[in-house]
Amino acid sequence: MPLVPSQTTTRSATQRALHTLAVAATGALLSIHLAGIVHAQDYRPEAAVPIGSEVPLTAAAPSAVQSFADRALNSAQELVLQAMGMIGIRYSFGGRNPDTGFDCSGLVRYVFDRVMGRSLPHNSYEMARMGTSVRPGELEPGDLVFYNTRGRRYSHVGIYVGEGRFIHAPSRGGRVHIVNMDDRYWVSRFNGARRLAG
Repeated sequence: MPLVPSQTTTRSATQRALHTLAVAATGALLSIHLAGIVHAQDYRPEAAVPIGSEVPLTAAAPSAVQSFADRALNSAQELVLQAMGMIGIRYSFGGRNPDTGFDCSGLVRYVFDRVMGRSLPHNSYEMARMGTSVRPGELEPGDLVFYNTRGRRYSHVGIYVGEGRFIHAPSRGGRVHIVNMDDRYWVSRFNGARRLAG
């Protein structure tokens, strides 16, 4: 007989159960690692999703499973999706929106304002003093990652999107794009990460 999770599941338990949002930098496939948290009234054995299953959003899925996936998306994943929508926007020093372009902190500020209604400083160093510190091995989508790219700590910021990648507005002549944190350039300049969402 299947076990029906309690309706009083806490937010922290839900966050632990939602394992990762994986984003492929070069593809359109978006997978969500789902866990079996579902309210009793919505539970149907034939629509159950095993823990750890990957459900491509591009594939047809039963309405109950799709509804379950929709509920699983939290503000952290919404931050990532909003940031992904900015890919290709040109870099502009001091830029604050898609029309004028973005600098690194302008992109982060814009995304957080749109998704969470939260006004962040337009300064990566000030952002690095907010939220809680996160170890590299504990990064989750939506976390902020900081780098020394101008000879001073926390001079650059991006949004972690999962799978060891982050999205950022680079420098003059560049455009918003996703990069791999394991690239030697970024590894040598990493200053830490902070969690503001969740």
